Amino acid sequence: MSAPLLRQSAEHQFALEIAELKKQDSHNKPQNWLLSPHAVLTYLMGGKLANGFEVSPKYIGNKRLMEIAIATLTTDRALLLYGLPGTAKSWVSEHLAAAISGDSNLIVQGTAGTSEESVRYGWNYALLLSKGPVPEAIVETPVMRAMKAGKVVRIEELTRMGSDVQDTLITILSEKMLPVPELNTQIQAVRGFNIIATANNRDKGVNELSSALKRRFNTVILPVPDTLEEEAEIVRQRVSSFSKSIDLPVEKPILEEIYKVVTLFRELRSGVSADGKTKLKSPSGTLSTAEAISVMNSGLSLAYHFGDGQIKAEDIASGVIGAVIKDPVQDKIVFQEYMETVLKQRSGWKDIYRACRDII
Repeated sequence: MSAPLLRQSAEHQFALEIAELKKQDSHNKPQNWLLSPHAVLTYLMGGKLANGFEVSPKYIGNKRLMEIAIATLTTDRALLLYGLPGTAKSWVSEHLAAAISGDSNLIVQGTAGTSEESVRYGWNYALLLSKGPVPEAIVETPVMRAMKAGKVVRIEELTRMGSDVQDTLITILSEKMLPVPELNTQIQAVRGFNIIATANNRDKGVNELSSALKRRFNTVILPVPDTLEEEAEIVRQRVSSFSKSIDLPVEKPILEEIYKVVTLFRELRSGVSADGKTKLKSPSGTLSTAEAISVMNSGLSLAYHFGDGQIKAEDIASGVIGAVIKDPVQDKIVFQEYMETVLKQRSGWKDIYRACRDII
């Protein structure tokens, strides 16, 4: 009996939806695609199929952006999902790969220490020393495996990689092949191969993409959610999914608490109160939707394990302060001003004000 996984990949978590979409899919599929572009869009945005089967939405936002992203992947252009941290770039990337290739695990994680070998290929040095440069001594990267299988490979945080490592992608993207000079050969990409990269412009240590590399990507900028309702729904869905994955019961609806956290984050992020009457200073952090999800998940866990199961202001306050106060001096001043000018004066928010005041 296999142990339960902490987090299933998208293609396993939503296997039933993918299977049903595949069964009902009557549109043309590009070569080596699991679903047609039309079905991939339905998988991402959600909807009801002809037989009444409900597909849950994975992305809540502008449908046109997803159409552009999917259409890009049908061409020979790679896709770059760009935007602020927490705008669901990795989430969209994973679900696109799951719906197109049935495999979202071909992934290269970009860091300051990512080497060229992590993108191209490496060597099994024991075999290399005993047999020399032979094909079986090559250690295939996710990029090489995707090229051979005609699948989508994900490259996370592309701008965290050094410029020299980024530029190893130029030949792959333009020529659709990976040279292996040690063997005097090359790996040709099979139809269906493509790259989905993600990047944000708020990270420290960002390495700007060269113009040569930028030209080989179609860029889709994922914005923060337009409305409070839209962002709250994203948080609700993700919190619900988290609760189910770790068998955490939710004793009562928590939409009111979600609205408060999302409102607080949106006000500090935009620098103005929801009614437009009070100008606010913004903290150094991004206060993204992803952080709002984290605050609610943490609050639910506190309520269940150390409370009566019902989430309260005290359960949320510590997560809110941890998300807002990244700089212990400047951000603390910003948040204290916000507490006194907005939270304290707002009807129905006194519990959060007191809980935050007691911690800060």
